Amino acid sequence: MTAAVNAGPAQRSASYYTASLNDATQYPTLKGTVKVDVAIIGGGFTGVASAVELAERGLKVAIVETNRIGWGASGRNGGQVTGSLSGDEAMRKQMRDKLGDEVDDFIWHLRWRGHQIIEQRVERYGIDCDLKRGHLHAAMKASHMGELRAFAAEAERRGMADQVELLDQSAMREHLQSPLYLGALKNRRNLHLHPLNLCLGEARAAHSLGALIFENSEVLDIVHGDQPALVTAHGRVEAKQILLAGDVYHKLEKRQLKGKIFPAMGGIVTTAPLGDLAAQINPHDLAVYDCRFVLDYYRLTADGRLLFGGGANYSGRDSRDIAGELRPCIERTFPVLKGVPIEFQWSCAMGIVVNRIPQLGKLSDNVWYCQGYSGHGIATSHIMGEIMAEALTGTLEKFDTFAGCKHIKVPMGDVLGNPLLAAGMWYYQMLEKLR
Repeated sequence: MTAAVNAGPAQRSASYYTASLNDATQYPTLKGTVKVDVAIIGGGFTGVASAVELAERGLKVAIVETNRIGWGASGRNGGQVTGSLSGDEAMRKQMRDKLGDEVDDFIWHLRWRGHQIIEQRVERYGIDCDLKRGHLHAAMKASHMGELRAFAAEAERRGMADQVELLDQSAMREHLQSPLYLGALKNRRNLHLHPLNLCLGEARAAHSLGALIFENSEVLDIVHGDQPALVTAHGRVEAKQILLAGDVYHKLEKRQLKGKIFPAMGGIVTTAPLGDLAAQINPHDLAVYDCRFVLDYYRLTADGRLLFGGGANYSGRDSRDIAGELRPCIERTFPVLKGVPIEFQWSCAMGIVVNRIPQLGKLSDNVWYCQGYSGHGIATSHIMGEIMAEALTGTLEKFDTFAGCKHIKVPMGDVLGNPLLAAGMWYYQMLEKLR
């Protein structure tokens, strides 16, 4: 069994994704001074997706990454691209003043925009990332089925009747060999994929369009003013505009950003290849997550392993034994897999925002930031990459809609933030027992 512990610069987590990456390109360390239109801090999905958008618009872009492209959550997550927006109800309340009666349409279309961007980009640039369609949102109690029926009705009303299907308990037996579920919403619009290969493929696309990419180049300082710049130990990027896209991993601009986003550690494991068992437990090769507040999520990999994640550690600290914590969940979900070898285990730090609304804003006239997807990062980061590219090139409508949202800033930052998140999740787990 392989464990990922304290991966340092120039190393990625010892995950299934790292073991099966398609592109081992190493980009140079920043040395000397370069000049670009937009400098981006962070080589995860937000930074890379924004770089592609900007480069396609003809701008000269530089990505500056502390470690490797896709080193953080972008290369370690569950690989599910779904239409669930964390914080959608909070968005609806806060955005109604600006959008009026159009707020529901805005949020609904936002749900699916990330899917469109990813599918189009994979096709345009020939990115091999095991992209597949099909997902189950699975119910574990009767109240969950009521929520799924309401979503299905909304989807059908909005023209997605051919893409969603409610499954009862009997139909579930044809989709999963599991005793856990009363039913599910089957969604043919949702996607699943190899996130690290997607991130690396998008970086390669950005580079082909002229973007500069620097790895092992930690940004130590952001220079504000008429001539903004990024400063690293060995170099400098001078730019007309800067985008801070480091999510929960960076420690920059503490005065304005401290106390707004906090890490939650998610654990993921991957079994040995299952052979014929793969088609037995999940014959339609669907991604799955359940309806609980603290949920399990899983899917099959291209080589027939079960990739399984669950729970979250809101202390901000890694678990010592991810496989030990998740094995009972796997065996409860699929009893036939009792004793199955687990070959990879790793953690994924998710950037959690208290109200779950992505945080977009400006730190000064030419310095922007975008962060905080609260566990829904693949689709949302691509949506935000498009919105940030629009804003940086002068179209501010969607950016302003998000930037106008109010966020809770927790005093004393990390000292209080993670304990408050842990208390909040305990509260929601208690509610789970009542619904």
